[in-house]
Amino acid sequence: MLCPQPWAEHERAAEPPADAARGTGVETVRTLLNLVWLVFQGWILALAYVLAGVVACLLVVTIPFGIAAFRLAGFVVWPFGRTTVQAPGAGAASALGNLVWFLVAGWWLALVHVVSGIAFCLTVVGIPFGIASFKLAAVGLFPLGKRVVETTPPRDWMRAGGALVRPGAPVR
Repeated sequence: MLCPQPWAEHERAAEPPADAARGTGVETVRTLLNLVWLVFQGWILALAYVLAGVVACLLVVTIPFGIAAFRLAGFVVWPFGRTTVQAPGAGAASALGNLVWFLVAGWWLALVHVVSGIAFCLTVVGIPFGIASFKLAAVGLFPLGKRVVETTPPRDWMRAGGALVRPGAPVR
């Protein structure tokens, strides 16, 4: 019978958990970015999406557009740390719905995003918010068939993308 190795348990206990890279630092930065976004822009954009959702819900036929608008209203309030992905099963109906959405509401919601993004990019501090606003413009144009999901940062921020560059490799 093998005797237990007390140092093995100690080594395992010293390892940081797999979620340690997310830690409170990343979440704190996301929260700060989201709070600044909410104060300067998020609330007005959310109101625009809620208005579009209320108008869309006036008719029974357009209720799916209203639901999409309400979903995006929640996304524009707190966008950092979340993204949109294609929903499974989104097909021709979503494409047709996106065309109708674009003609009725999408273009002016995207216009609000672009104008606010340009305003944010006028300052160096506002550039991340401007870029986020430009990304939201594309979502505002075609929201149907999309889901809002949480994003996770790389396991190691210091080595993010490090596998792409080999030490000593020539730089082109």
